[in-house]
Amino acid sequence: MKPYDHKALEAKWQKHWEEQNTFQADDASEKPKWYTLVEFPYPSGAGLHVGHVRSYAALDAVSRKKRMEGFNVLYPIGWDAFGLPTENYAIKTKIHPVVATEKNIATYKRQLKSLGLSYDWSREVNTTDPRYYKWTQWIFLQLYKKGLAYKKKMPINWCLSCKIGLANEEVVNGQCERCGGDVEKREKEQWMLAITKYADRLIKDLDTVDYLEKIKAQQINWIGRSEGAEIDFEIEGQKEKIKVFTTRPDTLFGATYFVMAPEHPLVQKMCSTAQKKEVEAYIKKCATESELARQEAKTKTGVFTGAYAINPVNKEKIPVWIADYVMMGYGTGAIMCVPAHDERDHEFAEKFKLPIVEVIEGLKNPFEKTGGKMKNSDFLNGLTTEKAIVTMIDWVEKQKIGERKINYKLRDWIFSRQRYWGEPIPIVHCDKCGEVPLPESDLPLELPEVPTYEPTDTGESPLARIEEWVNCACPTCGGKAKRETDTMPNWAGSSWYFLRYTDSHNDKAFASQKALKYWTPVDLYNGGMEHTTLHLLYSRFWHKFLYDCKLVPTSEPYKKRISHGMVLAEDGRKMSKSFGNVINPDEIVKEHGADTLRMYEMFMGPFDQAIAWDSGALMGMRRFLERIWKFFQETKFVEVCPTDDFRRVLNQSIKKVTDDLNQFKFNTAISQLMILMNAVPKEKECSIHVAKKICLILAPFAPHMAEELWGMLGHDTSLAYEKWPEVNPKFLIEDTVTYAVQINGKLRADFQTPREMGKDEVIALAKEQDKVRKYLDGGKIVKEIFVLGKIVGFVVK
Repeated sequence: MKPYDHKALEAKWQKHWEEQNTFQADDASEKPKWYTLVEFPYPSGAGLHVGHVRSYAALDAVSRKKRMEGFNVLYPIGWDAFGLPTENYAIKTKIHPVVATEKNIATYKRQLKSLGLSYDWSREVNTTDPRYYKWTQWIFLQLYKKGLAYKKKMPINWCLSCKIGLANEEVVNGQCERCGGDVEKREKEQWMLAITKYADRLIKDLDTVDYLEKIKAQQINWIGRSEGAEIDFEIEGQKEKIKVFTTRPDTLFGATYFVMAPEHPLVQKMCSTAQKKEVEAYIKKCATESELARQEAKTKTGVFTGAYAINPVNKEKIPVWIADYVMMGYGTGAIMCVPAHDERDHEFAEKFKLPIVEVIEGLKNPFEKTGGKMKNSDFLNGLTTEKAIVTMIDWVEKQKIGERKINYKLRDWIFSRQRYWGEPIPIVHCDKCGEVPLPESDLPLELPEVPTYEPTDTGESPLARIEEWVNCACPTCGGKAKRETDTMPNWAGSSWYFLRYTDSHNDKAFASQKALKYWTPVDLYNGGMEHTTLHLLYSRFWHKFLYDCKLVPTSEPYKKRISHGMVLAEDGRKMSKSFGNVINPDEIVKEHGADTLRMYEMFMGPFDQAIAWDSGALMGMRRFLERIWKFFQETKFVEVCPTDDFRRVLNQSIKKVTDDLNQFKFNTAISQLMILMNAVPKEKECSIHVAKKICLILAPFAPHMAEELWGMLGHDTSLAYEKWPEVNPKFLIEDTVTYAVQINGKLRADFQTPREMGKDEVIALAKEQDKVRKYLDGGKIVKEIFVLGKIVGFVVK
């Protein structure tokens, strides 16, 4: 028997697929299209890990089946290669980011090819290639021209270690998402993208796509849409009024104090002389804390400013405090506090001994968000809270002290990074003309060669040091100007890469309208849950903008979005170099084969759940593949008709594998393959038609072995485009059925009958069952129950 030599077999078929361009998608095909997308990897120095393999192999299985079902499949890959890790690596090793990126991509590419993934490599993209980021810069210019890209001085999250500004989404538990370093607040001019202008559509259009509900919920919660009123509060002794956004204007009569964000620009101006020192110390303390840390702080802190606001409904003076849980970026940076009916306000009031006035009665819990009727509220008394909200908004609008308002937790996207390794922002600053966008004919604006890419302590980008690059002529007046030295975040290139795949070599447009119309939207997109409020939201925003510009044919980029669970180490922890528990896929492929690794990762558990690595189960998958190999080696395949019993198992297997692949139940599909192989005839001869079908349904999971076995059956071409086997419905029906027997509602026995047996015969047979007869003897059957193919029941007295 020829041994199962996975190294030779896999190398042979990977070479064949590459030489024959087997998986190259056809832009001119008349077949229906199918576009599978996986999040393109960031090519780190560590190389591919087994977590990547889980999602890539699973989506590869879907793509392979789709080709066999007659679809023109696009399954592309590329590199999300800009970003902080490469730059930090370059600083540490003194290797230029370009060189480090090229080296890392080469490693990733070798590893991906070793897995036999059916990517269309002809469409490979790299976000750091000027031919690619020319179009990232071009899209930015369109955003700028439409007023959606703008510069604003604002407090930003500043990583003390990376020396870079971070988006709110990049700060986790008060620390930098990338390096884990401390983050503080700093005032800085930043480029912003007005994603908030698309907030409503980003929520509403989720109804038009097929995303997991948990993905939709995360996006909706992140955007945080709320309806209410914006109301003006006067400050005693000050000309300025402070606006407050509230979703509960009905509770205005219960507002007994007022809290502002420590960084609110009016705090210093309005605070009393006696409180000034304490206020300034508190502001300084809060500047070192991230917004998330402030929001999640268990202990309530705050400082009285010495100032008083005037409650507009009853003209009472209420004290103005500053507290870390109020953020400048949400609402107006100031809130009215109703401690009787808000848990957080109540804790604060209790701690600082502030007055508490109940204005709602009839609640089981005073902090319930709905229900009850108003009291202690003048003209609102006796109204339901729902009616009181409407009445109060009408009143503040009539008094011209406020208006209806919709607010969002979502902020505009901080788009500047003070680093070298990112797309240059194509704007110049002219003393005479102000901000001037580069002419599109001057794109791409390429990164210059630099002797050092360390960030500056001043917060400027390393590009600011390159005077010959920074100093330029103004495109408008020809006078002296300076280039923008901030670069784009790593999220920029990934916000549109799926569009470039459709036409990746086009130098006239980011993609042709013909290619976009044919290929988009993406039919299936898989990625990590950690990208739901970052990349997924950003890319939907960019896509909607391009749709508004009539540059893409659909409002949403992805029809369906699913997510995979993390692969944990054998000890149940996250794989990490620091834990010493990282598993390298290269070693698995070398020792056990790519097909074993692919099959094992799809079999290890439900696709959307985190699963710990199990070396024993990996070996079990290798043995299963060896069983299949041995069956094909030792069996003679002839023109013979299999038994009906086996045809039944075969057809059930085809149906289940088909259905499970459609539902991303990869583990149970492979389980069914095992059931099928357990049922194959033990004789030395077997139907060649059975063997062919086994090859075809094995192919999405173990493509190298399936191709080799296909060749053993006499074929001299790849099975990649062979027709997916059809199910014969006749053999999905079992010859026998199992009846459960109940006596007075309790299960007492079960038995099998031929499917065609009639009601009277089934009931008679049920009475003869040993476990049933003892309950019937001596009793009287007062009722018989019969459910065809399922239940026989007796009521006995």
